[in-house]
Amino acid sequence: MLHRVAPEPPGRVTVEDVAFRLAHQAGESGRRHREPRAQRGWGWGWAPVLAAASVFVVAGASAGIAAVVTSHHGPASSGNVINPTSAPASTPGSSPRPESTGQPTWPPERIADGPWDAELISPDEFTEDSLVSGPDSLYVTTANSLDRIDPVTGNVVTSVSYESPVAAGYPNRPVVTGNTVWLLSSYSGTSVVLTGYDGKTLAHVASVGVPVAGQLAGTPEGVLTSGSDGYLYVATGSSVAVVNSGTHRVIKRISVSSGPVTSVAVSPDGSKLYVSTGAVDLLTYNPVTGAELGSSNMPGLASVAGNLVATSGGVWGTTGVGMTELAWFAPDADLSRMVRLGVGAGAGLDSIPTSTGGIVWIGGSRTLECASPVTGQVLETATIPTDGGVVENFGSVTIADGHAYAYYQDERAHKAGVVILAPPAGCSSWRT
Repeated sequence: MLHRVAPEPPGRVTVEDVAFRLAHQAGESGRRHREPRAQRGWGWGWAPVLAAASVFVVAGASAGIAAVVTSHHGPASSGNVINPTSAPASTPGSSPRPESTGQPTWPPERIADGPWDAELISPDEFTEDSLVSGPDSLYVTTANSLDRIDPVTGNVVTSVSYESPVAAGYPNRPVVTGNTVWLLSSYSGTSVVLTGYDGKTLAHVASVGVPVAGQLAGTPEGVLTSGSDGYLYVATGSSVAVVNSGTHRVIKRISVSSGPVTSVAVSPDGSKLYVSTGAVDLLTYNPVTGAELGSSNMPGLASVAGNLVATSGGVWGTTGVGMTELAWFAPDADLSRMVRLGVGAGAGLDSIPTSTGGIVWIGGSRTLECASPVTGQVLETATIPTDGGVVENFGSVTIADGHAYAYYQDERAHKAGVVILAPPAGCSSWRT
């Protein structure tokens, strides 16, 4: 019976091993943030109940056996699985996970016809577009947690309770400064609150409240970012607040001529602050003096610009929603010269550019591309497959420890998680 519930390769299997495996699978299944599709018979919704019941039966039926084994052989080693009765100490509010032992909990799974040899290494349904990297970790959010992932094994090693204050469909990506991970913990009314978490333990280290000027944007698409100076920049209605991430204090407020601000980005050299407002207006400010340096707009489009990314050659972003969303590049922040990139996304999925590893990446449900941060030229393109005619999605590309990672979704197979990619050589160089 145990082999059917949790099959194991030949070898000694302890009661603790089976109990931990079942409990872990139940927890992971219960954490998915999308509502599961209707299933006939025994669907995903029964997995936590069955697993919990199995753990109870195994523990109750095997208590005597475990006692005998212990008395004859001393304390049993759990190998790569932490004994549930002696879990490591956790920080307040965090959910401890097994620390990386160099062995993945799940073996990598090749995505059929996936772009750039994509392999699924962390099978869980995280929030779309929330994947970012730190010095030696990956960070993602779910509907109720912030997770730290070991990029070597794909294991979620630390998790802390977290719920995004931004409505579903509007990205609220973590921002990493030094050894601190920052997220919006409140974004409504008259105050915006930023919360900082320790990059290793995810323990709470700071909360910064910022008053709102005017009214907050109803479409907050990338309202928190950081600059090369390590400062945090957050849209607060008709202004952008600058927060010293070291002292946790607001050091400046930059007033915006038209608001509310829907997205913010800072140039790599820290000399320019870009904000989007209204019906696709892009404004440029001096982050030191607060002076407005320029503005441009995108006529003929009704939706606002969002998800701004700044590179040495200009500004990247998105406009549109659902089936009409597209990514664009504006050389020198001039929207009149804007060029469209990729072919967008369908089925309500995102096609949001990211800048990491000296390259800009544009995902979606049709193509995965890398582009030059200087010219905006697309360098390499890979086709994203469908599963039985249902779209799959790759996006939120980030670089950690010299490797490329992305978030993956296959709605038809109910499969999602972090994948590791092997981009072609063209994605590591560009023409200036």
